Amino acid sequence: MAGFSELIKNFDKTRDYVRDFFIYGCKVRSDFDRKSIRTYGDEKRRVESWIGDYMRYDDSVRGRSVSISVDSGHIPENPLYNAYYSRSFTDNDIRLHFLIMDVLQDGESRTLKDITDILNNEYAQLFDEQTVRNKLKEYVEEGIILSEKQGKTLYYSLSADRADEYLREFRGLDDTLKFFSEANDLGIIGNSILKMCGLENDLFFIKHNYIIHTLEDILLPEILDGINEKRFISFRTFSAKKVRDSSQPGSENQVIPMKVLISVQTGRRYLAAFIPAVNRFSAFRLDYMKTVKKGDICEDYDVVKAKFDRNISRCFGVSFGMRNDTGAVTPMKITFFVDEESEPYVLERLEREKRCCTLEKTGDHLYTLTADVFDPNEIMHWAKTFIGRIVRIEGGADSVRERFRSDIARMKRMYGGDEDEHIQ
Repeated sequence: MAGFSELIKNFDKTRDYVRDFFIYGCKVRSDFDRKSIRTYGDEKRRVESWIGDYMRYDDSVRGRSVSISVDSGHIPENPLYNAYYSRSFTDNDIRLHFLIMDVLQDGESRTLKDITDILNNEYAQLFDEQTVRNKLKEYVEEGIILSEKQGKTLYYSLSADRADEYLREFRGLDDTLKFFSEANDLGIIGNSILKMCGLENDLFFIKHNYIIHTLEDILLPEILDGINEKRFISFRTFSAKKVRDSSQPGSENQVIPMKVLISVQTGRRYLAAFIPAVNRFSAFRLDYMKTVKKGDICEDYDVVKAKFDRNISRCFGVSFGMRNDTGAVTPMKITFFVDEESEPYVLERLEREKRCCTLEKTGDHLYTLTADVFDPNEIMHWAKTFIGRIVRIEGGADSVRERFRSDIARMKRMYGGDEDEHIQ
């Protein structure tokens, strides 16, 4: 019987589990429907071994829920980075790694055949050329090993770049690394370099640090490569309302990636992309994406990108609405009451947060925001933060205005003191 191990082979499974049970913290053991209860126990123990100091346990009638409880502004390191340091390797992987490093440590360039012969003859380790070739190719992609073609033959040598040498040579580089280790995007790279050099972040603490998004960093390299190389990419997406189990494998998507967008309100990250199957742009949440794969080169990438640039100028957030391309859009106008003399900060906020909209003075203490966007619902979520200052709403879809009125009426019923006296 296989024993429990803290190491993992399939990061996607662990990523899903950490997100559903430990980040959202709303599921209990009985909600776990993937394989057996023993699998739940193994996954729970594995995550607890990584981030045990930040665990919280809440008991309810449904059972015990386990979640991560951490104030990101008081920790020097994202605890979820530990998930990336738990990958398992075979004995051959470990052995071959150190042997290749030893063969190339003298700085000489060698062919694949030379390296294989040395491994077999001097180290008495039997590796076929294909196994050694695959490992060398992997390390070339990582930048650990350099490859140079001489005639028709590839020669391999160990990269001379050393992080510790750069830290000694360039003053302040260690502080830069400490900052980068907690940056939102791919901070795991900076954290890995710090650990390799025996350093710790003792300078930078980020108050609003969305630590969960480090679980999405594993997707970013393939997405960014797809954008840079102008390729199609494919991935699966899962709905937050559906149970993620083997009977619901999610939806397969093939898209042309355009840009990674980050919400300034929630910190969520989205992939903005064109979907050829339905001839429209859309945004996909990275935390609901799995297993990104690059596809063929998109011959019309520049044409699609030009359309995207026109479309994104009419997005208040990440939603492209239901239109396929730019076209007739009914502008929405929202008029706010602002006393410029006593409340200049309100006007400053409107100017700062209006994004792609226009703001103009239309009367005494009245300012009108004109929103010519695809999805006016995104405008209304923001506009509701100015409740008490909204004078009127014009244009846009009837359903958007009606929803706003019904929300206000519902709030009045709840807090107006007439129908629901018991609600405080």
